[in-house]
Amino acid sequence: MTTTETLNVFVVAADPGRALQLTPLLPRTDVKYVPDAESLLRESHVVIPDVVLLYTSTPGVPLHQVLPMLRQRAELSGTQWLGVGTQGLGELLAAGADALISDATPSEAVALQVRTMLARAQQHREALLRVASLQRRMDTWEHEERVRDQLVHMLVHDLKNPIAAVMGLIEIVQDDPRIPEDNRELLKVAHDETQHLLHLAANMLDVRKIQAGKMNLKRELMFTPMFREVIEQARGDVGSGLRDRHVRVDIEADMSPASADPEILRRVLANLISNALKHTTTGGVIAILAKSIPEGVQVMVRDDGEGIPADDIPNLFAAFEQSRLTLHGRFDTGMGLAFCKLAVEEHGGTIHVESERGKGASFIFTVPSAQDNDDDDDFVELV
Repeated sequence: MTTTETLNVFVVAADPGRALQLTPLLPRTDVKYVPDAESLLRESHVVIPDVVLLYTSTPGVPLHQVLPMLRQRAELSGTQWLGVGTQGLGELLAAGADALISDATPSEAVALQVRTMLARAQQHREALLRVASLQRRMDTWEHEERVRDQLVHMLVHDLKNPIAAVMGLIEIVQDDPRIPEDNRELLKVAHDETQHLLHLAANMLDVRKIQAGKMNLKRELMFTPMFREVIEQARGDVGSGLRDRHVRVDIEADMSPASADPEILRRVLANLISNALKHTTTGGVIAILAKSIPEGVQVMVRDDGEGIPADDIPNLFAAFEQSRLTLHGRFDTGMGLAFCKLAVEEHGGTIHVESERGKGASFIFTVPSAQDNDDDDDFVELV
């Protein structure tokens, strides 16, 4: 509400002069005389008053009987109610009057009180307008989120089948002995890039699922042999690019069992290994380490690449973010690291990165021990 907008004041009294005395003292205000409670009920449906002066000496139905009904109307939630009189003020206060004043008070002082209450009424209505505006923006945002979810879901599902078909055809051609060796190398690159595209699509869908709370983990008790198997599977998922890197795997023997979804953990590791691959040059070293800690199992994927600028680290796990220093030209949505963070936290673990420019980067995440989860009974039975 702007300051140039006309404000409305009702004066409910037996004497019309009460309204006439206030009119010149309240500029930009429409002061309306209302003779009784019944008229107030009618007039307040036509015009929404900002302030209503309720004189206790008004004849007819007592004002304190109709005030509770008026206060229940949503459109009058911002209206201020001023009880005026010498008797019956207690009943008005109990009925919901915002302030009380004597009917012997000079008109100037009454006008001052009314202006104060007009300011409160304006603040209330401006707050309602802001809330309504925010609600509209929230509704628009929720609608856009639903549309985005549907679009991502449709896009990923429409892409997965043709990408998988292309991968299958490439594998068939790779097995053909008639293919020259130099062409076979190109086919391997094509297969790896197609697999990368499939991972991008899957990450996009899973990030949205986790954000919406729709990904249900299939937890299992994971001992050292299963961690070793999952890491090997993740290496296979990354593809032939690892042949030009030195990959070292060090898994602590006889680790305490962790509670995790092996398939999701495999994809977390594949994303981290792929990330290490793109930040190292030919002959670089990528180390994958796993060990027991009090909280569960800690896994580290470390590379000796160019490192990550300190300014990039705070946003590194956000979707559509990636380090500005990348040793390859492949486009990346940043969904891989976003998926890793959400998936690890969905397990109840944590993930962070440690890096120094020129000295590589280490991505470290934890998965909780089996004893800290709902798999306690299964663990006891196995033991």
